[in-house]
Amino acid sequence: MKKVVNVLSITGFMFFGAIQSVSAQEAEQTFHQILKQRFIEGGPSFMGIVLVALILGLAIAIERIIYLNMATTNTKKLVASVDDALSSGGVEAAKEVCRNSKGPVASIFYQGLDRVDEGIEAAEKAVIGYGGVQMGLLEKNISWLSLFIALAPMLGFMGTVIGMIDAFDKIAVANDISPAVVADGIKVALLTTVFGLIVAIILQIFYNYIVSKVDSIVNNMEDASITLIDLLVKYKK
Repeated sequence: MKKVVNVLSITGFMFFGAIQSVSAQEAEQTFHQILKQRFIEGGPSFMGIVLVALILGLAIAIERIIYLNMATTNTKKLVASVDDALSSGGVEAAKEVCRNSKGPVASIFYQGLDRVDEGIEAAEKAVIGYGGVQMGLLEKNISWLSLFIALAPMLGFMGTVIGMIDAFDKIAVANDISPAVVADGIKVALLTTVFGLIVAIILQIFYNYIVSKVDSIVNNMEDASITLIDLLVKYKK
């Protein structure tokens, strides 16, 4: 028990002392050099896996952001164009407007207009059904992004545990609790935790932006769908 207390005391002393001593050395290095050095010191086993989680997470986030930005359209302008087309050229003219417009709202409008000859209820069911399809496309791969957000700190904590186990193994072999014996294991433990948390923070920011973007598009889809049904009712009359 006394050895464990001594090790924990040494660990705390080394951690806070390292922050003060490293600052002077790192002042002469660039951020890229410091990051590369710390990554190498953390060990390739867990640091490599954390890096892969970051790369895959960023790839998914960038793909989703591009897709969502392309899916964002001026809904009010589209509704006005469809209304004018229905008034002047009928359903076919309105469908042509939707074909020439991008985004999920235009696709939903086209499905509703394509079923309007079967009645308002059929058009409404088509709008609701295809709206669910478009929502699924908007939310595609977001669950994978949340997985990497949860996985990165867990990998970091696992590296921490393994680093501490390695430190205690060295103590048992050397029968000594000096800082030189446990320094490497504790350093690996701290670095894997830090990098895991950094990856999770970066991906979490992208995740929140993507979710808010999806919510905004879905709200526009729902409002536009209600407006389309009102336009079809008015057109049928």
